[in-house]
Amino acid sequence: MANVARETARGESGLDIQHGTKHFRAGALLWIPPVRWDPGHGRWHAVGRHRGNGRRYVNMVVRADDLEHFRVKGVYSEALVRSLNGYDHDPAAPRTLQNPWTRERAQDWADARNHFREPVFIEGHPYAHPRISVYNPPPAEIQIDGETLHLAHYGTKGAHYSRMPPPVEWTPEP
Repeated sequence: MANVARETARGESGLDIQHGTKHFRAGALLWIPPVRWDPGHGRWHAVGRHRGNGRRYVNMVVRADDLEHFRVKGVYSEALVRSLNGYDHDPAAPRTLQNPWTRERAQDWADARNHFREPVFIEGHPYAHPRISVYNPPPAEIQIDGETLHLAHYGTKGAHYSRMPPPVEWTPEP
């Protein structure tokens, strides 16, 4: 399970900061079931209580960047089990999860998501570099394929690097 991030980035270059997402409030608990189908790069299937109706569980596809504080927690609600199972739900066993992970596997998965590394965006490319991430805070310069990239912008969506060096500050001579 995870929480919806307090601040989520939207809009061009992630400059529009919002509280929560369209469907879930900031801090809402979302359960992430084992993958049944791939919703796309950087998106996961999740189950949680909707912003508009806090009583019912809904299944949604959410951006992975909008989630934080991953952990393992037991599921005891029959309604939550039904939502996590989806079409595979067996009414004869209403409190049984279909295809559950072991606690160790789930804990390893959650620990990997909590590792504080930021995605790297390179000027001219709309998506994050698939193989490279940097620690938080990001370094001012990185080397990729023999090319030096300079930190241009650091925001909620990650570190943005440019091939252009930062401008040199002019100081008057005494």
